[in-house]
Amino acid sequence: MQSFKSLGLWPWMLVAVALAAAAQRETERAAPSSLASDRVESVPAAVGSATADRSPVDLVLAPDESWAVTINATSGTVSLVDLSSSADENVGRVVDEQPVGELPSAAALLPDGKHVFVSAARSKTVTLFQVADQQLTRVATIEVGHEPRGIVVSPDGRTAFVALTAEDKVAVVDLIDRKKTGDISVGRWPRYLCLSPDGARLAVACSGSGGIWIVDSAQRKVLFNKTFDGLNIGHMTLSTDGRAVWFPWTFYGERETSRGSIRLGWVMASRLGIVAFDEQVEPSGLSLDPRGNAVADTQGFALSADGKRAVVAAGGTHELLSLTASDLPWLGIGGSEHMDRGLAADRERFARINIGGRPMAVRLSRDGTKAYVANYLRNSVQIVDLAERRVAGEIALGGSAEPQTADRRGFAVFHDATRCLENWYSCHTCHFDGGPNAETIDTFNDGSSGTYKSVPGLYNIAETGPWTWHGQQGELHESVSNSFVTTMRGSEPTADETQDVIAYFKTLRPMPNPHRSADGKLSATAERGKIVFHSTKAGCANCHSGPFSTDGEIHDVGLGRKHDRYEGYNTPSLVDVQRRIRLLHDGRVRTLEQLLTGPHNPAKVTGEGELKADERADLIAYLLTL
Repeated sequence: MQSFKSLGLWPWMLVAVALAAAAQRETERAAPSSLASDRVESVPAAVGSATADRSPVDLVLAPDESWAVTINATSGTVSLVDLSSSADENVGRVVDEQPVGELPSAAALLPDGKHVFVSAARSKTVTLFQVADQQLTRVATIEVGHEPRGIVVSPDGRTAFVALTAEDKVAVVDLIDRKKTGDISVGRWPRYLCLSPDGARLAVACSGSGGIWIVDSAQRKVLFNKTFDGLNIGHMTLSTDGRAVWFPWTFYGERETSRGSIRLGWVMASRLGIVAFDEQVEPSGLSLDPRGNAVADTQGFALSADGKRAVVAAGGTHELLSLTASDLPWLGIGGSEHMDRGLAADRERFARINIGGRPMAVRLSRDGTKAYVANYLRNSVQIVDLAERRVAGEIALGGSAEPQTADRRGFAVFHDATRCLENWYSCHTCHFDGGPNAETIDTFNDGSSGTYKSVPGLYNIAETGPWTWHGQQGELHESVSNSFVTTMRGSEPTADETQDVIAYFKTLRPMPNPHRSADGKLSATAERGKIVFHSTKAGCANCHSGPFSTDGEIHDVGLGRKHDRYEGYNTPSLVDVQRRIRLLHDGRVRTLEQLLTGPHNPAKVTGEGELKADERADLIAYLLTL
């Protein structure tokens, strides 16, 4: 039998055959309440509970725009949406829905236009589906490592790259043999990916390290990186010439959360960036925040095929931003504090389209006139007419268009940047997905100025009082309310809103720990470290005790600063300490080794002498498992 190579078939044809064989938000704004009349309730009873929230976070669009597949975070499913049933944009329907694993996060369409590759972050898997005859057919599920997020597929369809956020790596997956073939170590917290047109270079957005890593995809090694204090780097898209990647990101100016600093764009701000695959080309940036009326939480991004239109999904301000991409006033990667005045005032070049909810991902039609949006809080796919700047249609995936439960209402408040002075940021901007971030921030929550603190994760926060680094707040609702007033300089939330936010907090949990085995057991090294942790010599368990590794007490272990208003510090929980970039209250150290040999050396705390190198190594191994 002749090989595919001898027959002269393109590699993607080989892939298609193999897979087939295996699986046979400008000021013109529509009021969100007006969206309901266009919402098409189309969820078939056969695909599961019509009342369950789907919460789409990503979607892919068929080459001929006849269907879309949504990635539904809270239901753990993918939905196939038929878009071809009528030329009327208000018509569309869900025709199939399939389980995909816990916390699905991203998807990629294969070059054949018939297969979709989906990551499931908590399940540590990626799943390949075939789309045919209005059905989703599972082809293969592959375990790739801890917290798979963004996915990109090579131009020939043979290889996929998957960001493993918890492992600071990119997994390489063979789509023919359907197995993982290796890992590429990159910066901290990789999430989204993009490949050059020839597949030779891979761009990796590493928010924990604040930049873009460029990788030689064949050699599987890092070529260089470009850092720019980039928090929460969003979806990446190739420039039309294929030489660079475009992406939205959050700028942090290392300033206190005063009204003046917020208004000047010196705390958190939204940017559009460009990083080239060529190391010699310096990155470019552009502010997305009009003076006095900022945007926030820019994650979804798309660029039209002709390069004339860029669209950004700003989840924190519930809108799409539509920009004429061909003549943008680019600056250095930091950009300016506010959007260029000329651009902000030009209604032809810049539009803000309020679409409600929380838009997370956006795909554009081939002619660039329509945007298809995955809207998390509205549980829908929205079709936005970019010329008329309105939601032209909305297809319900299941669940309500408005939050119905306390935790989901709390999610909406937590992610709502319009509660901040001039809309600059939300709670989520600093606590991405409820976790820590890579910077220290002066939020004034301890009544002092100039005392920058690291940002911890919010896991188990309802059970780990008192609150704030000095523990001066004995009620969680007080701490939550204070954050809206002092950190965001917004209005005080109502008592009900505060309770809803706390209900949301109670749903948060860390991702599976990459330093534990599949059954949760510790390695022999970590077991020895556990003994060190509980020993009199190390004294860790004296303060870091209980199920969340905190005793809820205030201790002074010699780590104070002269500007502190209070003495001592609230024992921080050590749950998920392995994920943190900044350690201690002021983030002065970056690694556990630095912590244990420097400012928080157990010998200084207990007076029982230095830990030996092997004891310290064992202790670190145990701490990483918490």
